[in-house]
Amino acid sequence: MKIGILISGRGSNMVALVEGVESGQIPNAEIAVVISDKPDAAGLQKAEEHGVETLTIERRGRKRAEHDAEIVAELKRRNVELVCLAGYLRLLSPAFVKAFRNKIVNVHPSLLPAFPGLDAQRQAIEYGVKFTGCTVHFVDENLDSGAIIAQTVVPVLGNDTEETLSARILEQEHRLYIEAVAKIVADNYAIQGRRVVAKNG
Repeated sequence: MKIGILISGRGSNMVALVEGVESGQIPNAEIAVVISDKPDAAGLQKAEEHGVETLTIERRGRKRAEHDAEIVAELKRRNVELVCLAGYLRLLSPAFVKAFRNKIVNVHPSLLPAFPGLDAQRQAIEYGVKFTGCTVHFVDENLDSGAIIAQTVVPVLGNDTEETLSARILEQEHRLYIEAVAKIVADNYAIQGRRVVAKNG
């Protein structure tokens, strides 16, 4: 399966997925391209170091739909079958979601549906929850609302800061994202309404 990854920054989850493919944890897959909307994204160099093709497609003042159409065209040109968002900081247009319906996944640093959107780790600390975590989910037209593929729980410690909690969640994001993408590539899942269930137990 050909995978395209979208990034906006350091791309640590992108690197985890690339290394997951390289190590065989995500078998029968290839990272076809890494696309960034920011030319200075540190993840671009990291992808190149792994021999992955990279592209920068900036918004340049264009409307979201026009920008997304260019990205979709480049993904289709490379026969990408699965799109992974890895720190991509823009909401996708409905046309993008339609072009890859149930083939776009994202990782989010909370146990959705709790704490969607930005600063999920800070939201968790301010709310006083004792547990948070991370979620890999399909992307639909709404913010962080698609069907949930996998989740992992991370405890919130009494002395946690946004930075310390974020770092512990990120470690789990890397592992969980690899597991979830491997399940998708193996076609070992089915979507039933809002639920994602394993075909083979």
